[in-house]
Amino acid sequence: MYFKSILVKYGEIGIKGKNRYLFEDALMDNIRFALQGIDAPFEVTKESGRILVTFEGTYDYEEAVSRLTKVFGIVHISPVVVLEDKSFDAIARTVGDYMEEYYGKPDFTFKVICKRADKHFPKTSMEAAADLGEYLLDRFDGLRVDVHKPEVGVHVEIRNCVYIYSVDIPGPGGMPVGTNGRATLLLSGGIDSPVAGYMIAKRGVKIDAVYFHAPPYTSERAKQKVVDLARIVSRYAGPIRLHVINFTEIQLAIYDKCPHEELTIIMRRYMMRIAQSIALDEKSMGLITGESIGQVASQTMQSLMATNAVCTLPVYRPLIGFDKNDIVDVSQKIGTYETSIEPFEDCCTIFVAKHPVTKPNVHAIERSEHHLADVIDEMVKRALDTQEIIECS
Repeated sequence: MYFKSILVKYGEIGIKGKNRYLFEDALMDNIRFALQGIDAPFEVTKESGRILVTFEGTYDYEEAVSRLTKVFGIVHISPVVVLEDKSFDAIARTVGDYMEEYYGKPDFTFKVICKRADKHFPKTSMEAAADLGEYLLDRFDGLRVDVHKPEVGVHVEIRNCVYIYSVDIPGPGGMPVGTNGRATLLLSGGIDSPVAGYMIAKRGVKIDAVYFHAPPYTSERAKQKVVDLARIVSRYAGPIRLHVINFTEIQLAIYDKCPHEELTIIMRRYMMRIAQSIALDEKSMGLITGESIGQVASQTMQSLMATNAVCTLPVYRPLIGFDKNDIVDVSQKIGTYETSIEPFEDCCTIFVAKHPVTKPNVHAIERSEHHLADVIDEMVKRALDTQEIIECS
């Protein structure tokens, strides 16, 4: 069946009170961005509690649905028949035609769910639902009413127009990207950090990303892997500006001048410093990492405290209490898992101590960092000055 329109339903936005229009407008902008390139003109319009996407001419329905199910803020989308004639006879006839065209010979239990936003309509919601149900029973022998657990819910919403649909396709939920500020993600080629970026973006946060590259110890393919991950996350989060930092010189200096059991923590602290510098330039309000308590040596409570100590911006860790299996489940759902497990190592895995400290003392780490005092500032400046910026969308 050909659908000219798709009805978009949102959740949390509906409780935003006087500011709701700001979130609705942001969601509409994100829908327009997501549908760019669809081979048909379209219009995104707003009605109380709903957003309607209307296409002119034929379009790739499956592609449109796929894109919309990745837009944060959308709870459900429904392919919908829009009827301007609000007479009961026209509604009943159109509902019957819809059922016949969409289901062929209907043979299932059903329930009519009617919402009458237009109070000028002469029947109440309950009356309209009962009368439409009676009409469908008379028209189709295979239909049976089940008001508790129907196989099909036939929705009829009487607003400025009449919306008729029976399918709710789940969206990702959350809040529209851009409604809750900006943050900077420390993105590696692993499983965790892309999931962390996805989860923070789902709360309406616009994200940038920083990747620490260590040529020749890491390959161009490892870098491309991170670019690919950023592009996958951008399907949900919108365009991501990826800052690629050459970290080799800093890592070698740490390796040469600092105790090897502290390598991971000290490298992580300089990554956080550099990421924060970029975040401040980008007007970000915080950093995002994929850390989970106890997962590796650099993610114990003591290690997290040691890395936090170099930051003035908040550090958001949405995976902090997740088991690895929980993180893998999300990565598979959003499509990053297969890319994350490609066998191209990033800079973190190359310079790993055999026996890393798991309970670092911040003061001891700071004393070790003094060995870098004569070179590190210039190295950090050089890394920032030579960064590569890749726009991922």
